[in-house]
Amino acid sequence: MEQKEKKISKGYDNELQMEFDAISYNEGFARMAVSAFIAPLNPTMEEMADVKTAVSEAVTNAIIHGYGNVQGYMPGHMQCPRHINSGKVRMYCRIVGDVLFLEIEDDGRGIDNVEQALEPLFTTRPELERSGMGFAFMEAFMDDMQVLSAPGRGCKIVMEKKLGSAPWLKEDE
Repeated sequence: MEQKEKKISKGYDNELQMEFDAISYNEGFARMAVSAFIAPLNPTMEEMADVKTAVSEAVTNAIIHGYGNVQGYMPGHMQCPRHINSGKVRMYCRIVGDVLFLEIEDDGRGIDNVEQALEPLFTTRPELERSGMGFAFMEAFMDDMQVLSAPGRGCKIVMEKKLGSAPWLKEDE
């Protein structure tokens, strides 16, 4: 059986798909998984922190707003979950050359008004002391971000970030 050879661009190409329960404990797991995934590209500390923060915000939004699982996010103390709404969060990461493509997706409630949700300081959960800055942070820390959602149809956050100091265009372009 002949195996096809994968073309390797500058750096390498790679992908990761994972699915986990929509509970607060898994937010840190998602941050560490994406950190380990991009580490071979030798990102700067700032780039690593940016990606981890964006993943943290996207996963937290899915857990709290998509599925309504607020245990572990209650102000002032960590709570053991008593009731968890079932649901999964999916994370897909792809590296092409030195660019990270990242998707965080849930099958939760969806967003009624994406434009309003993207406004800084807007939150649907002020009682949880949410700052309403999640999308603003994702947008600021990543090179590109899109939010795809509709009520009752879940949410997909698509982000992109160039890692390292190599130019966007190759010398011959």
